[in-house]
Amino acid sequence: MFTKYIHEAMKLAKYKILEDGTYYGDIPGFRGVLVNAENLEECRDELQEVLEEWLILGLRLGHDLPEANGIRLVVAEAA
Repeated sequence: MFTKYIHEAMKLAKYKILEDGTYYGDIPGFRGVLVNAENLEECRDELQEVLEEWLILGLRLGHDLPEANGIRLVVAEAA
């Protein structure tokens, strides 16, 4: 489920070329998940890495995470 969620979240990513020729990427609705890189491939890779770290931290802290194309990650409380 985690991998599918990341895959769907990455489909939401937006990229643009900045004036200095570098690439900027972010995922709308995923506050703070953004990167700047030298080329598009690096930008995508770094964005996914930032997303994964952001999700792990959010899950550990019990944050309500955004939906990604109909998929939600929810932490179940231990019995």
